Amino acid sequence: MRFAKQKRHRKTIKRFCACFGFREPFKVLCDGTFVHHLVANHLADTTVSNTLGAPVQLFTTRCVIEELKSLGSSHAKSFRASCRDYKLARCDHEEKESALNCIIKIIGDNNPDHFFVATQDIDLREKCRKIPGVPVLYGLRNALFLEKLSKFQDEYLKAAEDERSRMTDSEFKLLHKRLKNTHGLKDLSTAKNGSDDEDLLLQSPVNRPLRKMDTKDTVQFKRKKAKGPNPLSCKKKKSTSNSGPNVRKTDETGNDAKRSRSRKRKRTHTAKTSNDGATN
Repeated sequence: MRFAKQKRHRKTIKRFCACFGFREPFKVLCDGTFVHHLVANHLADTTVSNTLGAPVQLFTTRCVIEELKSLGSSHAKSFRASCRDYKLARCDHEEKESALNCIIKIIGDNNPDHFFVATQDIDLREKCRKIPGVPVLYGLRNALFLEKLSKFQDEYLKAAEDERSRMTDSEFKLLHKRLKNTHGLKDLSTAKNGSDDEDLLLQSPVNRPLRKMDTKDTVQFKRKKAKGPNPLSCKKKKSTSNSGPNVRKTDETGNDAKRSRSRKRKRTHTAKTSNDGATN
């Protein structure tokens, strides 16, 4: 279970980093409910870092600290922890506001400071799901969880990807100019071959054709070329050297070379006479 949770968190964080530009160390903006959850369950600050799998910086706001202070002795430990261990995120409003409104104003429309929002408030979590690029962190007993991308955030990413794949206004104007120069026309209506080009140029930005990717962006595979034979196997065999036991030897006097042969012992077989005792 723990391995599956960590794998799911890594996948979510990787997507936020690739699509929204989150970088380590991650900045976590905590409200009073989340701080109280950590203190009540005796969770160390390193628990947040272990959950996200990266170093983190914990932030809170003055409005959150004032809200904890107003809750009295039941949240006294949480108030002291927020003052001691958390950095302050700048909130520009002059008057004191609720923690929910304060955090929503800091995040804005697109979360420019790349904050992770850590909260136990259901209303705040619901509002953060409707803002692109806002990951939500919450606690459950003695464990922390990172929410997946909401349906709104997922659709936002798909729309942004589709928009990047189509022509921008500057690219569309450049295409218009190039088509005019290539055909040598002043007006597209008088072009000989301008019917197809005119349809292309009159298309709305939504229906414009997809731009071709550069060759650098496409994946290139190297073909394996046929290799030649091993050059060592193609070498000619060397002729046998004239050194060995059966070679011609020259005499010390300079005579012609003679082939040395091993001597064989000759045996004479004498016929045995039947009469051994015969004499002269």
